[in-house]
Amino acid sequence: MTSFAKSALCLLAASPLVAAAFVSGCSSDPNNPSGGTSTQSSGSASTGSAGGGTGGAGGSGGAGSGAGSTGVGGAPTAIAECQGHVYACGDLVDNDSDGLLDSQDPDCLGPCDNTESSYYGGIPGQGGPDCYVDCYWDSNSGSGDDGCYWNHRCDPLSVDPNWYPETWNGSQCAYDMNANTPGTNLGCDELLNNQPATCLNVCPDLTPNGCDCFGCCELPAGSGSFVWLGSEDGNGNGSCSIKDLADPSKCAPCTPVKGACFNGCGKCELCIGKDTLPPECTQGGTGGAGGGAGGAGGSPGEQCPGGEQPCGLTGQAPCEPGFYCITGCCIEQPK
Repeated sequence: MTSFAKSALCLLAASPLVAAAFVSGCSSDPNNPSGGTSTQSSGSASTGSAGGGTGGAGGSGGAGSGAGSTGVGGAPTAIAECQGHVYACGDLVDNDSDGLLDSQDPDCLGPCDNTESSYYGGIPGQGGPDCYVDCYWDSNSGSGDDGCYWNHRCDPLSVDPNWYPETWNGSQCAYDMNANTPGTNLGCDELLNNQPATCLNVCPDLTPNGCDCFGCCELPAGSGSFVWLGSEDGNGNGSCSIKDLADPSKCAPCTPVKGACFNGCGKCELCIGKDTLPPECTQGGTGGAGGGAGGAGGSPGEQCPGGEQPCGLTGQAPCEPGFYCITGCCIEQPK
């Protein structure tokens, strides 16, 4: 993972989590969405610099050898808040009765996720007003508190006849590289390649490996195909789930933004749709003091190269209170 936390249908492995196509290698080019490096390892919420974070010591990871590691890791022990709210993925309740609790559930992508049965975030207005999206991973649809801006009119896929990714809005979000985006003077090219610094201070830490700041994720993992998790059925209901990834009418294709607001899926990282690491990766070790945020950083071959506490695999401890296991690393909960 770089500045904050890389980029076949889904296979149901013996683990209760769903493992998609596994990534065998990754580019280090941060401007290449399908091969960029991850960003959960640094930033304001969980930095990989020496001495970062507060709280208890990170938990121990599983073995880093053998036939690879999988599993769900330790169950969370404390309610996880999202900016003062408690949602389904942080309430210590198995809301979909699948035997997986909150961050253990592959459909839970952070404490600001209100559904345990699909990839849809489930927070009213989370996808933003028609055509416009702010940070998808926080608790609201406004850009005022995070400075993140994206316009689906800037997406070259939003053309007749499908108008991806907001198919239900039709030509209302038609592709126009000269489109204006409310709240910012930045044009499409700037928003695609370089989000404002205010956004980069907030959103990338919360963004799961394999996704961008706006809910556009590489699924199946390592496939080079991206779908928008905010896809709806036209009646305001989320439509994208693990079983529907091959159906563009339910999981609409999208174009991910680039740069630091894209959190790629590294070879040795857990990612959305990828719950297994190859045997050559290092899953062991401890997160630095601070429940997962400290430490001086680690090897790129590690599960959390920024020094966060690793989580989510068999034998790995749950995150300390105040942190949430997001694609294999303990990340500080948004306040």
